[in-house]
Amino acid sequence: MAPRKGNLMSVRTDVKVVDATIRDGGLCNNFEFTDEFVTELYKANIKSGVDYMEFGYRASKKMFDPKKFGKWKFCDEADIRSIVGDNVSDMKIAVMADVGRCDFKEDFIPKSESVIDLVRVACYIHQIPAAVEMVEHFHRLGYETSCNIMAASQANSDQIEAALEMLGQSSVDVIYLVDSYGSFYPENAGTLAKKYLEYGEKYGKAIGFHAHNNQNLAFANTIETMSYGVSYLDATASAMGRGAGNCAMELLLGFLKNPKYNLFPLLSFIENYMLPLKASGVVWGYDIQYMLTGQLNRHPKEAMAFTADKRSDYSEFYTSLLENF
Repeated sequence: MAPRKGNLMSVRTDVKVVDATIRDGGLCNNFEFTDEFVTELYKANIKSGVDYMEFGYRASKKMFDPKKFGKWKFCDEADIRSIVGDNVSDMKIAVMADVGRCDFKEDFIPKSESVIDLVRVACYIHQIPAAVEMVEHFHRLGYETSCNIMAASQANSDQIEAALEMLGQSSVDVIYLVDSYGSFYPENAGTLAKKYLEYGEKYGKAIGFHAHNNQNLAFANTIETMSYGVSYLDATASAMGRGAGNCAMELLLGFLKNPKYNLFPLLSFIENYMLPLKASGVVWGYDIQYMLTGQLNRHPKEAMAFTADKRSDYSEFYTSLLENF
């Protein structure tokens, strides 16, 4: 059995906390956060010791109409700078670029001219060659890079090993295990994390984990993967994220023993901004419909439609899922 790295009392200085509130949370409100909200989250993250803040997607304006989304769907350089200036803090700035949904050759300037530090390339397992092309482009521009392999729960072990081999041989800095459907339990999250870490060790790559909370296990799975050596940990304020949401930042910061992390500024932000956001009608978080798609290892789109329709006929929904399994 692979040894765990550290224990519940020890400080892991290799751990990096990545705030994905605006990016994953933006999927709940069409990225329509106020500038005040984003600015205050930026300040709270800095005071809380968060290592990276992801501002959103850098999506294609040819494919997605900017009039139909908030600006964090596109993360223009000027919009990020309007919040962070030159970002003189220790916290780094990240954006996500989806394979097939961005104009990466046109929409990114060299790192030397940008306030962005890390570009997170997101792809499904069959898109790894396209993801590697993007990673190499961003690497040449001078950015840190990660590759977030989505829906790992639906890939077989041969596909995962082939993907890890290709990414290992690329210039990518971090390879992410992503539980897109919230279907993992700590045992299989840990097993997969060990496989990713094996390739990470072989090729000198850091490994990250991004959880969804369909089965109320986002935090448990995050700290389980961390215990084996996963070091980039995604979390969001009040667990805000698509559907059932993500690993709650307040749980993660409360767990980590490194004194650089401070829970208090985050709690103030939650009190002053997350609670009003939820009260305004923005919906996310664990509910039975998400549990069901998680247990069945399915994309949460049907559960999201169920939520949007304000339904509560869980048994009927479960039957319909099983009929289309």
